[in-house]
Amino acid sequence: MIVVTGAAGFIGSCVAKYLHEQGRDDIVLVDDFSNQNKLANLTTIESLEKINRDEFFDWVIDKSIDSIIHLGARTDTTEFDYSIFQRLNVDYSKRIWHLAAERSIPLVYASSAATYGAGELGYRDDHEIVSDLKPLNPYGKSKNVFDQWVLDNDSLPHWYGLKFFNVYGPNEYHKGRMASVVYHAFNQIKATGGMKLFKSHNSAYADGEQLRDFIYVKDICRVIAFLIDRLPNPGIYNLGSGKARTFLDLTNAVFNAMDLDPKISFIDTPVDIRDTYQYYTQADMTKLATAGYSESFQELEHGVNDYVMKYLRQSRYF
Repeated sequence: MIVVTGAAGFIGSCVAKYLHEQGRDDIVLVDDFSNQNKLANLTTIESLEKINRDEFFDWVIDKSIDSIIHLGARTDTTEFDYSIFQRLNVDYSKRIWHLAAERSIPLVYASSAATYGAGELGYRDDHEIVSDLKPLNPYGKSKNVFDQWVLDNDSLPHWYGLKFFNVYGPNEYHKGRMASVVYHAFNQIKATGGMKLFKSHNSAYADGEQLRDFIYVKDICRVIAFLIDRLPNPGIYNLGSGKARTFLDLTNAVFNAMDLDPKISFIDTPVDIRDTYQYYTQADMTKLATAGYSESFQELEHGVNDYVMKYLRQSRYF
C-alpha cells in the first residue's frame, strides 16, 4: 500500500494518478477533503481510498504500508503567520517521520527550493549547508526547519526530501495566486490577448529576464516513482530541470502553444513580495543523476505546450 498525503493538491493528485496508471490500485489518499476547490483534482482517481488528514494516524495503526509520499503542506508564500506553517509543515511532518521510522517505511517528502533564499550559497543539495540557508519567507523557513530536523534525526534507511523548484502543470487550478506563471499566462492571454510580467527591481536583470528553474509536474511524478522503486541512497535531493529559463521564454512558449503572436508588457512587482523575490534559481541535479536517475527532463517549450494543449485548452485534469 502507498500512502500519498496532500493527495487532493496539485502535485499530490498528479503523483497518485501517475502511480495508479502504472498499475498501483493500493494507493490511499490523505488530505483535508473539506476544501471543495481541490476536489476536482480527484476526478480521475475517485476509486482510490480517501482518509482525512486528521484521522490518518488512528487509521494507520493496523495497516501495512509499503511507502509514504508526504506532499501535504501549506504552500502559500504570502502567508506570514508562522504558526500555521509550524503546525502543518513541521509538526505534522514530524509525526509522519516517526511513523515511517518506527516501521522502516520508505518516505518521500516535499521540501522546497524556497529554502535556498536568495541563493547566496548556491543551489546545491548539500546537507552541509542546510543549517546556513536563509529562506526569504515563513514557508521556506518551515521547510528548512524540517530538513534540519530530519538531518538531526536520520533514523530511516530510505528517506528522500525533495526540493521542488518552480513546478507547473495540470491540477493547479485551485491555487489562485500561487498557481504557476504558465497557468496565469494562459488565462490572462485568453482574456485580454496579452500578458503582463513583473518588472525587474534588480539592476542585474532586465525586465522579463528574471531566471527560474521551471519543471513540469509529470517529471516530478517520474522521479518519485523512481525513488520508491529503486530506493537509492537517502538524503535531500534537488528536483528541478537543472536549467534556468527566463519568464520571457516561458511566456513566449505559452503564446506559441496558443498559436498567438506575443504581446507582453511589464508591471511593478507587488510590494508585499518585492523584498523576498528570487531573481535566479537553478537546481544542481548532480546528486539525483548519481543516484541512478537517467531520464531527461522536459524542455520548457515541450512541457508548456503539453500543458496548454492537453489540459488548459480543454479544461482537463490529470
